[in-house]
Amino acid sequence: MGQPQDPRGNLVRPYAVTRGRTEPRRDIPIEAVLVASQAGLQEARFAGHDKYRIAVLCEAKAQSLAELSALTRLPLGVARVLVADMVADGLLSLHSAAPKTGFTERMDLLERVLSGLRKL
Repeated sequence: MGQPQDPRGNLVRPYAVTRGRTEPRRDIPIEAVLVASQAGLQEARFAGHDKYRIAVLCEAKAQSLAELSALTRLPLGVARVLVADMVADGLLSLHSAAPKTGFTERMDLLERVLSGLRKL
């Protein structure tokens, strides 16, 4: 029998994925909907493993930033930096899930989402 593989060997620190950056190029809300652009999937092949995975997920169907973070198992901050880079590079198209409104309207939207989740 071979030696068991050390699970720590597969661990990549989040800051290594973003090359030390913790702030995204632009603010992307967690509910924002993202779709791979036409050239996004092909160009993402050369942008790195994590960006390629995100592009594949967004090609199959529109995904929110929160969904991408969960599906890729990347911390939300890391996913936000990568997605912001991909939007800036034209690999992903960003669609706001909610119109640009004030605090009250955003809270109403969040309360409706929470209510819907509780009914599930």
